[in-house]
Amino acid sequence: MASQPNAVTPLALPVLPLDDEVVLPGMVVPLDLSDTDVRAAVEAAQAAAREGGGKPEVLLVPRIDGAYTGTGVIGTVEQVGRLSGGDPGALIRGRGRVRIGAGTSGPGVALWVEGTRVDAVVPDPLPGAAAELVKEYKALATSWLKKRGAWQVVDRVQQIEDISALADNSGYSPFLTTDQKVQLLETVDAVARLKLAIQWLREHLAEQDVAESIAKDVQEGVDKQQREFLLRRQLEAVRKELADLNGGPGSGADESDDYRARVEAAGLPENVREAALKEVDKLERSSDQSPEGSWIRTWLDTVLELPWTERTEDAYDIRGAQEILDAEHAGLRDVKERITEYLAVRKRRSDRGLGVVGGRRGGAVLALVGPPGVGKTSLGESVAHAMGRRFVRVALGGVRDEAEIRGHRRTYVGALPGRIVRAIKEAGSMNPVVLLDEIDKVGSDFRGDPAAALLEVLDPAQNHTFRDHYLEVELDLSDVVFLATANVLEAIPEALLDRMELVRLDGYTEDEKVVIARDHLLPRQLERAGLEKDEVTLDESALRKLAGEYTREAGVRNLERAVARLLRKVAAQHELGDRELPFAVTEADLRGLIGRPHHVPESAQDPAERRTAVPGVATGLAVTGAGGDVLFVEASLADPETGASGLTLTGQLGDVMKESAQIALSFLRSHGAEQELPVADLKDRGVHIHFPAGAVPKDGPSAGITMTTALASLLSGRLVRTDVAMTGEVSLTGRVLPIGGLKQKLLAAHRAGITTVVIPKRNEADLDDVPAEVLDALEVHPVTDVRQVLEITLAPASAARTEERIPAAA
Repeated sequence: MASQPNAVTPLALPVLPLDDEVVLPGMVVPLDLSDTDVRAAVEAAQAAAREGGGKPEVLLVPRIDGAYTGTGVIGTVEQVGRLSGGDPGALIRGRGRVRIGAGTSGPGVALWVEGTRVDAVVPDPLPGAAAELVKEYKALATSWLKKRGAWQVVDRVQQIEDISALADNSGYSPFLTTDQKVQLLETVDAVARLKLAIQWLREHLAEQDVAESIAKDVQEGVDKQQREFLLRRQLEAVRKELADLNGGPGSGADESDDYRARVEAAGLPENVREAALKEVDKLERSSDQSPEGSWIRTWLDTVLELPWTERTEDAYDIRGAQEILDAEHAGLRDVKERITEYLAVRKRRSDRGLGVVGGRRGGAVLALVGPPGVGKTSLGESVAHAMGRRFVRVALGGVRDEAEIRGHRRTYVGALPGRIVRAIKEAGSMNPVVLLDEIDKVGSDFRGDPAAALLEVLDPAQNHTFRDHYLEVELDLSDVVFLATANVLEAIPEALLDRMELVRLDGYTEDEKVVIARDHLLPRQLERAGLEKDEVTLDESALRKLAGEYTREAGVRNLERAVARLLRKVAAQHELGDRELPFAVTEADLRGLIGRPHHVPESAQDPAERRTAVPGVATGLAVTGAGGDVLFVEASLADPETGASGLTLTGQLGDVMKESAQIALSFLRSHGAEQELPVADLKDRGVHIHFPAGAVPKDGPSAGITMTTALASLLSGRLVRTDVAMTGEVSLTGRVLPIGGLKQKLLAAHRAGITTVVIPKRNEADLDDVPAEVLDALEVHPVTDVRQVLEITLAPASAARTEERIPAAA
């Protein structure tokens, strides 16, 4: 049976607010009278007691976050005096719950309210369920108090028999929150209040048990580590005594002994062996808890995995190596000759016992520079195959951290050796062919300059004592063949380029592309398309048109894509039932399968549609990152009525090219009269020179004679010959100066269908590098003066063209 509240006569009491505190009936608490509200309530209660007699009474009301609760506790001021700290205080005993009503008046400055006692009436004797709750609460409270060592309080709790007083006694519990104490205060039913107290006490005891279990486990772990540390120190002392007795290292098949045995049996170079044994000694002295132990183990594993004494035997069949290179790559005569020369020298050195001279072996460092798609990367595998060496590729594109080359210091977490050491480890020999791919794409930032770290690696005079920051022992790289690939020569630092032997791969001729497509690209793409060799064949004329009109490039990547697209189209048509196999693709079938050509030579176009069909347009030759290319220069004169003057340049031109345009204009102004040109127009009218395509940046001096020719054509009204292209720098006196990249430019002219090329006389020696079939197809005119250029490039004046001259030249 639940207890029922007992209603009594309303009371008028001064309010004593308790900030974030709760006092339950039966509790005796000291309060500081320094607080203004507390002192006012106590003084008001004392004044009322003097008038009516009895002890002063106050209403203890919790004030949570500035708001009063609806229930308070009537408290009797038992004593007024000094607290232990010396401040004035009062001892107040809580007696019963009061439901707060409306405000009222009373003596003093305190707040007076009316209230009604709401204490519950507890039946006697207690029902069975309530008695069990009392028993359980006392057992839980006793267990908790014993853990805290409060033995005197245990007896006091055991003596409480009133169920309401027992429930309110939990207000002394320090683990209860203010909200929980408020809930106990506002719960009038004594049984419900005791149930709440039991629940919260049970939860607190469970949390204590978990915390004690965790603390016990932690303590046991600490004790185990301390015991293990002590035993290991004792073991080290025993081993040291045994070593002193036996005159050598302590016996036992522990980890350090295993590393010592592996180092002794590895056959390392003497300096590496000494460094490794020092690290083994450090490992023996370090404890398992020390992080240095794991660093030493990783370092020893790396050193022991390197192939210090492993070397592959070079294949000294020079003719066989040459045949392998020719079979795997068409063209590329320069690099093939260089590899053949290297093998021949290696063979002679080996025959005469000169394998090692001055601590250095006969490695090589080559820089393969050329446009994309000419086979620089695949050439590395062919070189390794021809030499009988192992091949490993190191991609340097986008590398910005110097530690990627030279490794990290061992003090850093996660330190690793550099890419060069990892390449040697991956190859499994000390003389592999290492391809440093895209060396011109190496960047630099606050982490260092990787290109500078490569200086020692690629220097034949230094790389026999290369030191990686992680290994910190000398590594002999003098027997390694390094092949570095790059697209743009200018992007390679000068100091690094000086340490490499430069081999240019300027691109393929049309005949070489046909051979590559027939012997390499077509078989590979047939396999990828799921076709047999005899199911689809391509005529040589079809391959030639693919190379010349569908894919105008220095390399063969787009040519391979065109072949792949062609085979996919045939395979799809066969699966749809639209084509029977076997099928021979001819030149006439290309348009129906993969569309119209994208690069039609100027000579094949209608004369009226050619770029040079009007005066003022000349054809030049340039070198880009993708190889040689043909570019057009357009010139025009402004209308005199516009009042425009000066020189306007468009087409994203660099400073050098802008200066070349100024030089060309100055030459014509001063010497144009010799060529019977109306040079007065150059003074009175604005000149505009444009280089399509406008979105592509351009720079360099080699377009000087092209701009001069375009301006001379504009002034004279004579067309520039369609079949002529030119390259050369012009001086103020009209001299034609030498330029670079002649081979690439002539290959581009050949691809574009040009038949006549004008070059500087001083570049005539560079024609030796141009393939013979290209020279046979081109009529090359070496010149020394711009006047010779104009005689060759400008078409003769005719009556029809005279009528079409610009008004200023009429």
